[in-house]
Amino acid sequence: MLVWPGAVSMAAGASLLDGLELAGPYMFLLVSTVAALIGWGLLRMHKWARRVAILAAFAGFVMLIPSVSMAVVDARWSLVWGGLGIIVRMVVVWYLWQTPVAEQFGK
Repeated sequence: MLVWPGAVSMAAGASLLDGLELAGPYMFLLVSTVAALIGWGLLRMHKWARRVAILAAFAGFVMLIPSVSMAVVDARWSLVWGGLGIIVRMVVVWYLWQTPVAEQFGK
C-alpha cells in the first residue's frame, strides 16, 4: 500500500483498524509500529511496556463498547466477536495488573 497506492484495498485491514483505515496506509503503519514496539517491550520485560499494554487493552475495551451495544440492540452476530474482544482485553488487563506479574516486570 505504501509503494503502490491503490494496489490493495484499505478495506482489507478495516477489521483491525476500527475506522482508522480511512486515514490511509500511514495510519496502519503507525498502529502496527506501536503494537510491535509494545510487543518487543513485553518480551524484554520492560515496565513501560506493561503499563502501555494495560492502557492499550483498556482503550480497546472502551472502543468496543459502542459496537457491542449496537449489536445487542440489533441482535447481530457481531455481538459474539465484540464480546469476545472485550473478554480478551479484560483478561490481558487483569493478568498484567497482578502483583506477581508486576514484580517480574520490575526486576
